[in-house]
Amino acid sequence: MKSEPEEASIDDLAAQGTLLWVGVRNYQARNFMRDAMRTGDQAFFYHSGCTEPGIAGICEICSDAYPDPTQFDPVSPYFDPRTKPEQPRWWLRDVRFVAKTRPLGLPELRSHAELAGMRVLARGNRLSITPVTAEEWQFICGPLLGRHHEE
Repeated sequence: MKSEPEEASIDDLAAQGTLLWVGVRNYQARNFMRDAMRTGDQAFFYHSGCTEPGIAGICEICSDAYPDPTQFDPVSPYFDPRTKPEQPRWWLRDVRFVAKTRPLGLPELRSHAELAGMRVLARGNRLSITPVTAEEWQFICGPLLGRHHEE
C-alpha cells in the first residue's frame, strides 16, 4: 500500500493507530483493495513520491471495504463530481499500525531474485495498491527483516 509520506507516513500511522486509506482513484488498485483484501490481512506500508521510496512498515487491514467519503466532498483533493452517494465509485479500507521496519528501498528490493516478479517493482508501475504473494511476503519478512511472517 503506497502513500506519499507528506500525506500519510508510517510514523503518522504509528501515532494515530489507524488510518482511513483514502484517495485511491485507479480502478485496478480500487479492485485489489475492495475485492482481494480481507480484514486481518497484513500489508507493507510503502513510502512513494519521496527521496527514497520503499517499504517503511507493516499495517493490517482492520475494516471491510466501504465508500471513500472524500469522493463526495467538493473541498477534498479526491472529490469526484461524477460519483453519487447512492452509487459510490471509490472504496477504502481502514488500516492499523503493526510495525515500523527498517527502510527497504527499491534498489535493495530489486537486488533479490526472489522478488523479481513483485508487482510493485515492475518498471512503470504506478498503482498505489498491488498484491504481494505469500512467497514475497515471507522472503521480505524473514531474510530481509528478520520477522516471522505471521506477525
